[in-house]
Amino acid sequence: MGAIDTLLQLAEERLGSEIRNLDPDTFVELFDDETLNLFYDLLAHEDEATRYGRFAALFPEEGPFRRELYPKHSEFFAAGRWFTERLFMAANRVGKTVAGGFETTTHLTGQYRPWWEGRRFRRPIRAWAAGDTNETTRDIIQKELLGEVTYAGHRKTLDGSGIVPRDCIGDVTWKQGVPNLVDTVDILHKTGGWSQLGFKSYDQGRRVFQGTAKELIWLDEECPVDVYEECLIRLMTTRGLMITTFTPLLGMSKVVRSFLPDTLATPG
Repeated sequence: MGAIDTLLQLAEERLGSEIRNLDPDTFVELFDDETLNLFYDLLAHEDEATRYGRFAALFPEEGPFRRELYPKHSEFFAAGRWFTERLFMAANRVGKTVAGGFETTTHLTGQYRPWWEGRRFRRPIRAWAAGDTNETTRDIIQKELLGEVTYAGHRKTLDGSGIVPRDCIGDVTWKQGVPNLVDTVDILHKTGGWSQLGFKSYDQGRRVFQGTAKELIWLDEECPVDVYEECLIRLMTTRGLMITTFTPLLGMSKVVRSFLPDTLATPG
């Protein structure tokens, strides 16, 4: 029972249905300071749990947002067991970025749900998350995963209000030349080791996607085909995963066609 429900129950025990006719000031006067302070503490606890407990709250077994209401998300996650490349292509505002953020967090932390049917990594991983520009990478993907940029004294840090659990966020390095954009961040894995997540953007070109091998790459928004192909190379020696989430705003592009059956992918 939540804090508000608890307070309403106490009020109904005292006045019955008459509480519906009370103005706010009169309602508050029903309770002593000790009860009100307890209520405020419960509200603060609930607010913190909501703000900093997103990962635990996603795809629950019961409730108004229970997992069974999101069959396409579950299908997308499960397909990772068999396929290196996956695309969640759908309309805006249906939870594509949440799906990408949830799977990325799951692999980075090693905190797999009992129902998880997709790929499992047994050790800390190396991952990238990328968007179309530095600014959208920061404002959408970074915020979704890590929350808001804040300060602890004079030290810039992250508040942990994203999908990655706050107590799993480790050392952060910041990208030069782009205010408040993370370059890399360490994420605590359940084994006690550290996964590493780096942030990229397509407008930097294919060159910045060259380099070391990765176990996971999440591309949010459609990317140029040369960037996509370069990312695939990063996964060749790791049996890694490529997850892509976007609305097909560029039409029947080469990346889109690569995921469609031949009868749909062939023009005409």
